Amino acid sequence: MKNTLKFGAATAVAALALTACGAAPEAESGTQSGSDQSGAAAGSIKACMVSDSGGFDDKSFNQSGHEGMERAKSELGIEVDYAESQQDGDFTPNIQNMVQGGCDVIFGVGYLMADAMNAAAKANPDVKFALVDSTFADAPENSKALVFNTAEAAYLAGYASAGMTQTGTVGTYLGMQIPSTAVFADGYADGIAKYNEANGTAVKLLGWDKAAQTGMATGDFTDTSKGKQFTAQLIEQGADIVMPVAGPVGEGTLAAAKESGKTSVVWVDADGFETQPDFGSLILTSVMKEIGQSVFDTVKTVQDGSWTHDDYIGTIANGGVGIAPFHDFDSKVSAELKSQLADLESQIKDGTIKVESANSPS
Repeated sequence: MKNTLKFGAATAVAALALTACGAAPEAESGTQSGSDQSGAAAGSIKACMVSDSGGFDDKSFNQSGHEGMERAKSELGIEVDYAESQQDGDFTPNIQNMVQGGCDVIFGVGYLMADAMNAAAKANPDVKFALVDSTFADAPENSKALVFNTAEAAYLAGYASAGMTQTGTVGTYLGMQIPSTAVFADGYADGIAKYNEANGTAVKLLGWDKAAQTGMATGDFTDTSKGKQFTAQLIEQGADIVMPVAGPVGEGTLAAAKESGKTSVVWVDADGFETQPDFGSLILTSVMKEIGQSVFDTVKTVQDGSWTHDDYIGTIANGGVGIAPFHDFDSKVSAELKSQLADLESQIKDGTIKVESANSPS
């Protein structure tokens, strides 16, 4: 994994707005209608992806999934197709359009698409379905869940935040409170608690109570004004580092942090320094899911015939999750804190430290 505590260079994610909701999926601009087979080897497969309502330019997990598809197209010579959802009601028709379009494997992005993907997988046993960030309720044999134990990476980000706060208070909030968002907050809380235990400090976390499983949530992944409002509230209560777990809503956090002039941000899903270049100087680190890699690997198994129904679970150990480099903050992070984080990462990898969350995939 390139983007972990080894502080390697992160890969920039390319944004691309694609098909309109509910319409038959079309190829990217500049390709023939329907799909692009340029450079495809004989017998190549067709891989398709349906976004959730955040869209493929969400600078987060939809965009990361798209990056993995584009890499598969380039490196494996496959045919690709996309459908972008504007609302939840678009999921089923977009997936059905992909089925009718002859896709060999269809990726759905996001927890909210779980029911529609599960129904489609059951109804179309000859098509493979892969779901990012959630499992299939009935787990049909032609399905595969791509899920991520982000609690492990968020633990490291929580420890880093506790080590970098100047006010002794940090904050977080969710978009929708669902397992795939709450798992970040659980790990973040535990990392802060670990820092306090190891260093005799009393850094406080606002916005999430792990024991009670309650906290601040905007209720969606689209309203950036709510993200700005929630962040302003956290800043007013003393937080100088905020982790939004809310997809595009987090852009409101970046705006509020910039206005405050004294707040930094922990981004999630992708390396925010790369996907939010206008705000890179505010981003301490990012809790990343290697969604693009998981999508690429899954496409490859379909192409080479090694597909299995077993779930993919991204962890620190297999490189499926991690934290991004500190980028502009690197010189501000002490060698001691970096060393502590490296030790913690090693202990998570070898199982000495078990980051536990009721929301972790199993």
